[in-house]
Amino acid sequence: MDIKTLSIDLETRSGADISKAGLYRYAEDPEFDILLFGVSVNHGPVEVYDIANNERIPEEILAALSDNNVTKFAYNASFERICLSEWLKRYHPEHFKSYGAEGDPVQEYLDPAGWKCTLVWAAYNGLPLGLDRVGAVLGFEEQKLKEGKELIKYFCCPCKPTKANGGRTWNLPYHAPEKWELFKKYNARDVQVELQIQERLSKYPVPDSLWEEYHLDQEINDRGIMVDQEMVSQALRIDEISKCSLTARLQQITGLSNPNSVMQMKDYLAENGLETESLGKKDVKALIQTAPEDLTEVLELRLQLAKSSVRKYEAMQNCVCFDGRCHGLYQFYGANRTGRWAGRLIQLQNLPQNHMPDLEQARDLVKQGDFDMLDMLYDSVPGVLSELIRTAFIPRPGYKFIVSDFSAIEARVLSHLAGEKWRAEVFRTGGDIYCASASQMFKVPVEKHGQNSHLRQKGKIAELALGYGGSVGALKAMGAIEMGLSEDELQPLVTMWRESNPHIVRYWWDVDEAVKETIQKHAETKVGNVSFIARNGMLFINLPSGRRLAYVKPRIGENQFGGESVTYMGIDANKKWSRIESYGPKFVENIVQAISRDILAYAMKTLSYCSIVGHVHDELIIECSPDVSLEVICEQMGRTPPWLPGIELRADGYQCPFYQKQ
Repeated sequence: MDIKTLSIDLETRSGADISKAGLYRYAEDPEFDILLFGVSVNHGPVEVYDIANNERIPEEILAALSDNNVTKFAYNASFERICLSEWLKRYHPEHFKSYGAEGDPVQEYLDPAGWKCTLVWAAYNGLPLGLDRVGAVLGFEEQKLKEGKELIKYFCCPCKPTKANGGRTWNLPYHAPEKWELFKKYNARDVQVELQIQERLSKYPVPDSLWEEYHLDQEINDRGIMVDQEMVSQALRIDEISKCSLTARLQQITGLSNPNSVMQMKDYLAENGLETESLGKKDVKALIQTAPEDLTEVLELRLQLAKSSVRKYEAMQNCVCFDGRCHGLYQFYGANRTGRWAGRLIQLQNLPQNHMPDLEQARDLVKQGDFDMLDMLYDSVPGVLSELIRTAFIPRPGYKFIVSDFSAIEARVLSHLAGEKWRAEVFRTGGDIYCASASQMFKVPVEKHGQNSHLRQKGKIAELALGYGGSVGALKAMGAIEMGLSEDELQPLVTMWRESNPHIVRYWWDVDEAVKETIQKHAETKVGNVSFIARNGMLFINLPSGRRLAYVKPRIGENQFGGESVTYMGIDANKKWSRIESYGPKFVENIVQAISRDILAYAMKTLSYCSIVGHVHDELIIECSPDVSLEVICEQMGRTPPWLPGIELRADGYQCPFYQKQ
């Protein structure tokens, strides 16, 4: 049999909960096994191999699993690849082939180079991320079977031993033969749906460069990042002590039986003259500003008790694998509007920042489990634990971390696309964009620690909030009022920023006009080095990198103000497939964020010879030997991609014995 392609879907079981433990920990669990192996060879008929009933997969198919000349397709292919890696090592080691350098953790897994993911293919074309939802949107005749969830719960998850079920912990095929036959149909149907996706999207292929990025993403997920398990364990123990201490203190002050209760705390505050509708973090912080002195301590204790960032330590403990590393922390194309990565499990994208000057000393105290000393030295033990979360990630023994990130990447991309020359000059000369923006707006020199330094904050908030058509509402959402700006200052700030950046404002509306013309006339349009094309019910935005953004079923409609607006089908804020309204500045935001993502991907490819263990927005975390040069890494990361000549990029970095933000 000459095998060119395999389209695969697995049904598996494991003692680990994949939603908490993650894929890699799930697959290495001692009770993990593959139950069903559904496959189509060369897009032919689907075969289901009933492994749970000792059916054998043909040798040529087993050999093809580690043959990079055979393309393996699967929906969310990382699941199939990692599960098959563990299964082959256990049962068919002669067919397992790894990749990577000696000592690299990736050697435990099949090479991703021979795999393509139909989820990525669907996401690249603006479709939802779930197999069932893609089938529904594309109107397939063969849909994913709805009974699947119930069958997965029955056969793939441990069951509670009872007298009625004979004390068993797993439901096996012979316990429910009819259900098992339906489960096999479910497995086959998933492969059929995958094949339909491949056929339907064959006119909209994913470029080879993006598959290369996907393979690099899989390598980074395979490598994982080491966790200081002793520190994590002590942090969780200290958090329990802290919660008990804070609760006891609140009980002593308030007399409440359960000061964690929102209802009891609201009643207590009301009885003491402070009415509030909510006890959310923002609301409590606002209340502290105006509360009577006797209630301030109660509110501050409540705030400490409600700190949830310690859950990150729990997530680390749940998903750390037997090699001491957390794997699978990134979802490739997790944001399918721009193609940016999404975080999974621990969510490195939203870790609390650290501002403590004595970070290392505080970390040592936590690792020693010294609650009393922490409580004596710091105002808030939960606050310390929060700031130390990043430091739980460590390089392997004898190595260091180099952390390198792009400076003001979105501002640089936006300025370059729009041709706002004064901004490009600031970046070229290494200036401070917040000072320069304030200086441009207020027509006076602004220095960070010198003359008119008070205006820098206004320049900063304007830069962060107004680049994509934002107005007063955007300034408020960015925290302008909390930063000390008055309501009366906001609209003038918007006006001054826009007057200072006329080319950016022009760029918004040039893009708006181009998108509308493309949809209405089905004509290709171009703004600078970005082009727009509409065909087969899709709007595509072609980016300089060769990648493109996809918008499904675009239309011209009417917005709430009676003007023209563009709408398309996509995943909305409520994670539902619905019609979304957009306009020039919003499309510009998508374009800028997408190009910024492509610049990061280019840097990842440039540095792929290094052991990249993590990335966050515009930052790379590299695990390397002590003699690797920080300057060389930053220089290579900051190189200009050949498809975006003339942009002013800059990468800065630092080295550290544990992950931190400097």
